[in-house]
Amino acid sequence: MNLLRQGLFAIALFGSLWRYHTITSHRIKDADARAFTAEAQARDLVGELAAQKDGERIVTQYVDRVQIVREKGQSILQKVPVYVPASADAACVVPAGFVRLHDAAAASAMPDRPGAANAQASGVALSAVAGTVVDNYTTCHAIAEQLIALQDWVRVNSRNSP
Repeated sequence: MNLLRQGLFAIALFGSLWRYHTITSHRIKDADARAFTAEAQARDLVGELAAQKDGERIVTQYVDRVQIVREKGQSILQKVPVYVPASADAACVVPAGFVRLHDAAAASAMPDRPGAANAQASGVALSAVAGTVVDNYTTCHAIAEQLIALQDWVRVNSRNSP
């Protein structure tokens, strides 16, 4: 009888240990799964934070670069009277055809048909043409900086995407 009790006790103990092991094993697996999910979420959040910081850095750099471009453009524009003085304005007649061609190019449109009227004086001073060219190039350089910043932003955000 003693042996039977010991056997039943051993079976009960083994069953209890097996049940404890099974429950503990499931809890460990659940805890591992939750930990894995939490780690993945943390990595995603770190990536998003890095992308946001990089995005802010890119925007700041863009704003700074465009401001520098605009300031340089203004400095160059102030030099127009030095490089194209009033005597050059008086000596150079800007033809109407040049103005029409320039305006058409600025609008990305085909110019009017050429003719005798294009050879007439436009009344636009050479210094005004120089000022317009400086403004156009300043805008071009500002847009180039915008494109560079956009490319940087896309590069950073595609790198941090899942």
